[in-house]
Amino acid sequence: MSDSGVNDALPRMSKEKAEAWARHWVESMARTTKSEIIPGTPQANFTNCTGQNGETAEDGRFTLMYDARAKLPRAQYTEAMRALRAELEAQGFKIVGYQEGPAQERGAFGVQAKHPKDKQYISAGDVDEDTLTLSIDTPCLLPPDAKQQQF
Repeated sequence: MSDSGVNDALPRMSKEKAEAWARHWVESMARTTKSEIIPGTPQANFTNCTGQNGETAEDGRFTLMYDARAKLPRAQYTEAMRALRAELEAQGFKIVGYQEGPAQERGAFGVQAKHPKDKQYISAGDVDEDTLTLSIDTPCLLPPDAKQQQF
């Protein structure tokens, strides 16, 4: 491994497994917040990884942003964000952003967290009067059979 970390081993996961893993996290977030995922809204967006210094690889590495919308009455937003923050902290995440009303405008409620070891980023926030967005971003992942390119 180099001092910069640029060639550190990447976590390995297939796109299918990454999507199933992310879906599980979003569904867990919905249970924690007591919200209901809106059918048809979960969306997986795969992108190629770009390194800290702008390097790109041709070894198949990717990131995934998975998000869904969920129904929840605005009166329950504060309780939902507090419950999610507590659960993320219990799971070892570092809370990097938190806000709770009482403002009525969009963006008045939310929690953002990053796992210090696994590097996934989780966020939840209000979209409107009765809708939350729940999302997870993975770190750079390498397909199981790929040979990791070195820089």
